[in-house]
Amino acid sequence: MLCTDSQELKSLAEGWGFPVLMTAESCSSGSERIASVAAPLMRLAWGTTPVEADQIAIINVQGDQPFIDPAVIDAMVAEFERRDPVPAVVTPVYGLKPESVHNPNVVKTLLAHDGRALYFSRSAIPHVRDVDEADWHQHTTYWGHVGMYGFRGDVLAAWDQLPSSPLEDLERLEQLRLIEAGHTIATFPVEGTSLSVDTAEQLEEARALV
Repeated sequence: MLCTDSQELKSLAEGWGFPVLMTAESCSSGSERIASVAAPLMRLAWGTTPVEADQIAIINVQGDQPFIDPAVIDAMVAEFERRDPVPAVVTPVYGLKPESVHNPNVVKTLLAHDGRALYFSRSAIPHVRDVDEADWHQHTTYWGHVGMYGFRGDVLAAWDQLPSSPLEDLERLEQLRLIEAGHTIATFPVEGTSLSVDTAEQLEEARALV
């Protein structure tokens, strides 16, 4: 299902045989966009039998992730199926290469021992005190974040009720709205990286791959 506010994209996708839901136009993030159509998405997930919203998982692969491995989507489905209770949000992480640790275009994740995301940042987290920045990766594992989210249905449906997030505004990272509101974000590790196309440089890199 493609969720978009663009009539042009809608026409293209439907011409290729893909179903489309039109979203609100004034969306500040991909999560806010699919939250604006949470109700019809959950009705589609029901099939013929209505299911409680907290038993539905909606997976959001955002438009800046054109090279996402389908196996990662399958792994996210498996994460929802194996966890009891069903987590509020699930998202993938991967081990960062040293050259990416200080790149602000690469989002970093700080993890608890149980895999919960404690924070997301464009800065290198954690900071390694009294060590040259070039050597930080030798002292800890740095985790990158794949911009893909699995939401429990009731959490997504309540997105517009979340309080505004100063951290989200500062970092320009939508998942911080959930962190500030007290939601738990579960993570699972994946191999390799996923090219996120957010800058002109990344667009050129993406074009070289197709």
